[in-house]
Amino acid sequence: MKVVFVIPNMTGGGTERVISLLANEYVSRGIEVVIMMFAGDESAYILDPRIELLCVSEQSYGNPCIQLKRLWKMHKYFCENKGCYIFSFSVMGTIFSAATMLGCGCTLFVSERNDPRKGRQGLLRNIAYNRAVKIAVQTKECVSYFPGFLQKKTVVISNPVDKSLPEPFCGERKKTIVFVGRLHKQKNPELLITAFVEFIKEFPEYELHIYGKGELEEELKQKSKHLNIDNKIIWHGFCADVRKQIVDAGMYILSSDFEGISNSMLEAMAMGIPVIATDCPIGGSAAYINNGVNGILIQVGDKDGLLQAMKRLASDEKFAASISDNGAKVREQYPIQKVADKMMEAAGMIQK
Repeated sequence: MKVVFVIPNMTGGGTERVISLLANEYVSRGIEVVIMMFAGDESAYILDPRIELLCVSEQSYGNPCIQLKRLWKMHKYFCENKGCYIFSFSVMGTIFSAATMLGCGCTLFVSERNDPRKGRQGLLRNIAYNRAVKIAVQTKECVSYFPGFLQKKTVVISNPVDKSLPEPFCGERKKTIVFVGRLHKQKNPELLITAFVEFIKEFPEYELHIYGKGELEEELKQKSKHLNIDNKIIWHGFCADVRKQIVDAGMYILSSDFEGISNSMLEAMAMGIPVIATDCPIGGSAAYINNGVNGILIQVGDKDGLLQAMKRLASDEKFAASISDNGAKVREQYPIQKVADKMMEAAGMIQK
């Protein structure tokens, strides 16, 4: 039995981390695992040495010659590995897989990682997704975003929580606020920075630590200088060991305008970091956070709501400790073994 994960690259990110967890779990069960990528030949995350990393071309969606070369390599591989299970974790990966698996006797399983309404390949995506045996979505809300003929193929499967996460920190947490994610418009890091400007007027002992890179990085750095808070913001870039670095943080902020299930949010909760998250489409935050019990939900784009939530965690130690303790319970609710089984069932690899 062989599973082929299809993803643009493994350079870092929540989806890539989930693939690394699933790949390691499957290979530990004696399943042959390949990670097929469109660029690069390395993973930012630790993988079992038995897992093969396969690059089918350089990443350049706009170059027709490179795309044709990629399609040919994928078709050749699937024909040589008849009967394999293709697990696609991106829209373009699914479109390419659906086109190149024809006549190869392979099974396509799709994992939708974001808001399906936001992609630009609507028609092509729907045609490709219809070739899948199942489409895994992360929330019930996400199901309704698909056309009816695809809704019948959907199954709700959560993100896993890594069993190797650091244990929840015991002791006084640092006066740090952490953001983990791509510096991209979708993640709306500007919302956090504008709230932080007001926050440190009352709590000047706090620092904001930003883990991640992206197209908005320089713009955000310039904004922080303009606001005279650049000495209070630490830019770490991408860090493979970010979990060890943030385990004792005072709070974690998810400021996204839309999101699947944020893997970094789940990990922060599992490590007992008090979490504030936007209640954004596709409902990933609300699926895990009981507002005021194991985290705090705010409306998308609500700077004042974010500011008040940050102030409450900073000023009410008892409340913050309660959020921390309750949030850490997700650790036992979504083990990798359970999620891996559900994906295998959905793909038809095992019977319920």
